[in-house]
Amino acid sequence: MSTADLLVIIIVVILTIMNDYYFPVSFLYITPVCSSKIVLMGAATNCSVWFTIAFSFDRFVAICCQKLKTKCCTGKKATVVLATTGMLVFLKNIPFYFTEKPIFIFNNVPWGCQKKASIYFDARWVGFQWFDKVTTPLLPFGLILLVNALTVRHIVMTSRVRQGLMTHSKGQNYSDREMESRRKSMILLFSISGTFILFWSVNVITFLYVKVIGLFNIGEFVYTLERAAAMLLNLNCCTNTFIYVVTQAKFRDQIKLTLKYPFKAIAQRLHQSRNSAWRLTAGSANQV
Repeated sequence: MSTADLLVIIIVVILTIMNDYYFPVSFLYITPVCSSKIVLMGAATNCSVWFTIAFSFDRFVAICCQKLKTKCCTGKKATVVLATTGMLVFLKNIPFYFTEKPIFIFNNVPWGCQKKASIYFDARWVGFQWFDKVTTPLLPFGLILLVNALTVRHIVMTSRVRQGLMTHSKGQNYSDREMESRRKSMILLFSISGTFILFWSVNVITFLYVKVIGLFNIGEFVYTLERAAAMLLNLNCCTNTFIYVVTQAKFRDQIKLTLKYPFKAIAQRLHQSRNSAWRLTAGSANQV
């Protein structure tokens, strides 16, 4: 999840928004490169969304389905799910490469990207755009709400039962470690899925207004909504990593190891070089 969010920041924010603002004329503006970047932007954003769905479902199974937990909530299954999801998402975004055409041609080199007029009237392209919007974010939006509702319902019911049993048998001051663990899982789950729902809600409202209510009525209000939706979408990818850092001790440990690794590698290399030099010096002395 953090890798997908980081890719969104790199591709969308740095290589697209900041590059267009500070370096409007660069090799990234060549039409084939620009079209490829649009595919990668969509794939990174979709991966961020669907990895959030996978995480929410994983937490639902771990909390609510104890029999499936040992079978489904494993590192191998997670790798398979994430790899399959990432591959399908990338394949789904490949058609966007063919929706762009150059703005102008200079010295036989096509520059810029603009949408082809056919994508607004061709039934196949219109259907594909609906499919794209339904899969991201309408379907994920509904799935997260459903999974979270089922998780909350299960936790509330089990909490009441366990609290009643523990209070009756061990007294009022007894601390239930199982419920404490579930409470921490709930905090992480609702922090991530809650920010997703909050930041993506403007995107969903904009889509419903343009495609369902406003149709093709593109005005200043719709433009403002679209810009706000894009900003919040990118902000959502920024906040997830901070949520992991705040709530997950193992994630913080991995970050510390990652930051320390270059310095450890350099120190180890210097130590090996010093040992090699010492051996050479000792060998020369023995020969003398």
